[in-house]
Amino acid sequence: MSERSTEPIRELLDSLYRVDSGRILATLIRLLGDFDLAEEAMHEAFAAALSLWPKSGVPGNPRPWLISTARFKAIDTLRRRARFDASQGELARYLEAQSSSAASSNEKDSLEDEGLEDDRLRLIFTCCHPSLAPDARVALTLREVCGLTTEEIAKAFLTTPRTLAQRIVRAKAKIRETPIRYEVPSPEELPERLDAVLQVVYLVFNEGYCAAAGVEVTRAELTGEAIRLGRLLAELQPEPEVLGLLALMLLQESRRAARTSQAGELILLEHQDRSLWNREQIAEGVALLETALKSRRFGAYTLQAAIAAVHAEAGSVAATDWRRIVALYDQLVRIQPSPVVQLNRAVAIAMRDGPEAGLTQIDAVLEHGELADYYLAHSARADMCRRLGRTAEARSSYERALALTQQEPERQFLQERIRQLK
Repeated sequence: MSERSTEPIRELLDSLYRVDSGRILATLIRLLGDFDLAEEAMHEAFAAALSLWPKSGVPGNPRPWLISTARFKAIDTLRRRARFDASQGELARYLEAQSSSAASSNEKDSLEDEGLEDDRLRLIFTCCHPSLAPDARVALTLREVCGLTTEEIAKAFLTTPRTLAQRIVRAKAKIRETPIRYEVPSPEELPERLDAVLQVVYLVFNEGYCAAAGVEVTRAELTGEAIRLGRLLAELQPEPEVLGLLALMLLQESRRAARTSQAGELILLEHQDRSLWNREQIAEGVALLETALKSRRFGAYTLQAAIAAVHAEAGSVAATDWRRIVALYDQLVRIQPSPVVQLNRAVAIAMRDGPEAGLTQIDAVLEHGELADYYLAHSARADMCRRLGRTAEARSSYERALALTQQEPERQFLQERIRQLK
């Protein structure tokens, strides 16, 4: 078959990989009990599909086909390894028996379980087990559950890809050697495990909401997956902060269609066409937020959702209740005094009291040094200087921000601002 005739299959598989590889990998980890074996087998299954589907046709339900094929590829791998390690042969025989049992039952149901016992939910709790170091929990989940690259995660952690890769390898070894069970924790265990899971879901959403690098501002598959995981968590454990996080993600995601032009150019909040905002997501987010607030047991995610709700319900930047937003940031700073929260509060103060007040606050944040390599801090400072007519300072700060960002639309935006100041 010609290369041209295989191209539609290749495109289909690329789409399946982007959308379904996370779910497929999670199911394979459950079936095989080994992260690396599951990942290797999944890639072999996709390669087999590219070879076979042009001749045999695309199966009616590709995901179970890929999972079954990957499982048999894993068995073949273990048979080869058995020549050097007898325990691998025993595992291969166990998996063969498991496959035979699945074939005699309803294979589709066993591989298409979309209920609360979702494989990706099981996997995320496994990766966030308390016996793993906190940074390893987040890194492993972002890599294995959500498919972020080592480079993307390293950027989020402000570390090197090599260090991050070693962290993931150690976490996998700990899961295998402990061993850590692949399951959703019991109700008694759930609270201590939930914070780390929420952190992971939020980091996944953030990478999708504002990609760390690349040609696009957003990655809809990541924001969509984070929201899906948030819904699963809300159904499993409707704690106020779970609802608050889901509300936050929905309210932020509601603006996605307005955040870039048709050409992919970045559009700031003040210039967005608010008629493009998703009103259904806003309404759902606000309802979840109200439920979380009524509990009076909310935390940082709920406060951030409350800030997003003020933006979502305003008709324009000028009509936004900036006093309310500053007051909410004041609360947020008390419970989560991070440099990024301080920076966001400074920008809100600028909108309430003017750019001079905002610049004073931003300079105070930058003096501490934690945000020296955070491009948004320098971009925010540049904007304040631009508004104040301090052109040379604005250009210098924009150039610093440009040197720090790897996202192409952000780079184009900053380059245009620098050009306008010349």
